[in-house]
Amino acid sequence: MRTATVTRNTTETKINLTLAIDGTGQQKFDTGVGFLDHMLELFCRHGRFDIELVCDGDVHVDAHHTVEDVAIALGRAFSEALGERRGIKRYGSFLLPMDESLVMAAIDISGRGIAVLDLAIPSQKIGAQFDTELVEEFFVAFARELGAAIHLHQVAGKNSHHIVEACFKGFGRALGQATSIDEVAPNEIPSTKGTII
Repeated sequence: MRTATVTRNTTETKINLTLAIDGTGQQKFDTGVGFLDHMLELFCRHGRFDIELVCDGDVHVDAHHTVEDVAIALGRAFSEALGERRGIKRYGSFLLPMDESLVMAAIDISGRGIAVLDLAIPSQKIGAQFDTELVEEFFVAFARELGAAIHLHQVAGKNSHHIVEACFKGFGRALGQATSIDEVAPNEIPSTKGTII
């Protein structure tokens, strides 16, 4: 079973999470940031990951620390659950429409952490707590902890909620592909170097 448990405590956030990569999309999130919970629920459902995550963060300041630290914990959990990356497909991509919005999500679990976002989100906030600049903070932190190249490119879209939702759904689908076991080479590390981590 490809699972992980991560506990991460700082002066800004206290996070506990469990992850099963080979799940059915069951999830329970309580981060104190409603929009983030909603996006993570969509990510889990579309990636078919089972995740329970509780974060007690300093949301009285703003949502920044919570969003970034949740991404750090999630990226770390996926990294631990994947181990040496043996048998994974490594690459995943998905072109996701969300009403008028269209976002391309792609990932390479390469051992090298980088996030490239080309998004034109019209509003600065979604809801009362979520600054849209935190979308990039989330994916940068996730990419760094997992050791992956993540690309999110907006093809179309005018509604901020729809654009961000397309990012998280598309990323869930792409990550689900990349972490799935390659039936042709289930025991191989997918790199000519012989190692990814």
